[in-house]
Amino acid sequence: MAKLVNWPKFERSLKEKRLSLFTPLDVKRVLGVTATSVTFLLHRYAKKGLILRVRKGLYTLPDAHVPDPYLANRIYEPSYVSLEFALSYHGVIPESVYEITSVTTKATRRFTALGKIFSFRRIKRQAFKGYEPRKQNGFTFFIADPEKAFVDLAYLRIRANRKPLSRFHKEKINANKALRYAGFFNYDPLIRVIKTTLR
Repeated sequence: MAKLVNWPKFERSLKEKRLSLFTPLDVKRVLGVTATSVTFLLHRYAKKGLILRVRKGLYTLPDAHVPDPYLANRIYEPSYVSLEFALSYHGVIPESVYEITSVTTKATRRFTALGKIFSFRRIKRQAFKGYEPRKQNGFTFFIADPEKAFVDLAYLRIRANRKPLSRFHKEKINANKALRYAGFFNYDPLIRVIKTTLR
């Protein structure tokens, strides 16, 4: 049955459903083929470069132009973009950041996908908030607001015995909001660092 689904039909079916990122289960549902056929098709079209493997069980079309923050959200769930990438996105730090950094309630992980590095750092479940939806190229993704990205980074730096961020645009951070976010961690050293760096 797999051979009956040629590439034009495969591509057209995915695009009609607007599946810029898709899983084997998505392909099975859209094409109405068996799991064995799906495995064959994905292997065949990935080998030919017609589809791209993002990670195990997640694929995209080469012309989908999926934004990096949206990819990050989907690569490892639950997660939201934060830390250095979010701070650069919001203009809090002057540097461009090429590693797409996120936080998660799951184990810390790092992936290389589509030639880019996606890293995920674990934070406490009660602190997994302070993010908002943003849109890019029609894709909605979740990213920390400036204050939460700053606090997330400060927390992880303290835990790693690293100095807090020193080069940043302080005027782009609301100190009271940052302190409120810091309270979610229930960690006194973090409160002290936020007060010191934003005073």
